[in-house]
Amino acid sequence: MAPILSLKDLVKVYPSGTRALDGITLDIQPGEFLVLIGLSGSGKSTLLRCINRLIEPSSGTVVFEGADVTAARGAELRRIRRRIGMIFQQFNLVRRTSVFSNVLSGRLGYRSTWRTIASRPSGGDVSAVFENLGRVGIVDKAFARADALSGGQQQRVGIARALMQRPEVMLADEPVASLDPATSHSVMKYLEEINKKDGITVICSLHFLSLARRYGTRVVALKGGRVAFDGKPAEIDERRFKEIYGEDAIEVEIGPERSQPQPMSATEAALRAMADDTGHGAPPEIRPDG
Repeated sequence: MAPILSLKDLVKVYPSGTRALDGITLDIQPGEFLVLIGLSGSGKSTLLRCINRLIEPSSGTVVFEGADVTAARGAELRRIRRRIGMIFQQFNLVRRTSVFSNVLSGRLGYRSTWRTIASRPSGGDVSAVFENLGRVGIVDKAFARADALSGGQQQRVGIARALMQRPEVMLADEPVASLDPATSHSVMKYLEEINKKDGITVICSLHFLSLARRYGTRVVALKGGRVAFDGKPAEIDERRFKEIYGEDAIEVEIGPERSQPQPMSATEAALRAMADDTGHGAPPEIRPDG
C-alpha cells in the first residue's frame, strides 16, 4: 500500500540558528494513528506544521497522496490544505462568536467568495455543522459563545471544525495538554473514533506516553529534531524510555496511572492557519515549543 504521507530528509532551521528538524524521513500509511512523543523542543510541533506548510521547511520534501506539498503554491496549496485537518492545543477558536460559526469556518476552503463575504452558508454546510457537533456530543451548544464552554468542550469544537474539511489526514498538536486526565481521554476517544470509523489518518503529538500506548497504532519519538524511535507503542520499554527522555525526565510518565496535566506549549503558529484561511497573509514566523 502506498503511503498517504511521505516525509523525506525534512529539515527546519530557525533564523536563530536552532535546528528544530534534522533530516526527518517517515512514511505514514493510510489509517494509521501515529503518535509523536518527545520532550518540549524535540521538534513535534514543528514537524506537524511543516506537513501542512504552516511553517516553511528549510529543505526536504513532504508528499501527500502524490502531491508535493513543499512545492505547492496558491490554489494548489489551498486544495491540499483543505484535505488536512488540524487541531490545536489552545483550540484556536474565535472566542466571541458562536460555536456554530466556529465550526462552519472549517468550510472556508470550499465555500465560494460571495458566500464567505455574505456569511450565507449552504444548506449542506448547515447540516454538516450539526452533524459534526452531534458526533462530538455538543450539538446543544451550537449557539453558545465559544468562550462560554469548558476547555474540553472547546477542543471538541475544534475537532468538529476540522471534520468540516472532510479531511483525509488529521493533525493534532498536543490536543489534550491543557486538559485534565478524564477530559483528555474523552477528547482522545473522539480522535480514535474518527480514525477507526472514518478511516482518517491521525498524526497526534502527545506528552504522555500512557496516552500514546492507549491510542496509538504507531509511535515516533523525536529527540533533538531526529527520529529516536519508530515502532509499536508496546515496544517502548524502560530502556527506550530513558533513551528518549533521559534519566531524569519529569515531563512525562511511563505508566498510565500517573497522568497529570502538563504546562501548555506556545501555539502562536496557529495564527498562521487563520491568516492563510482568510487570505490576509501570515504573521512572522514564530518558533513554537516542541
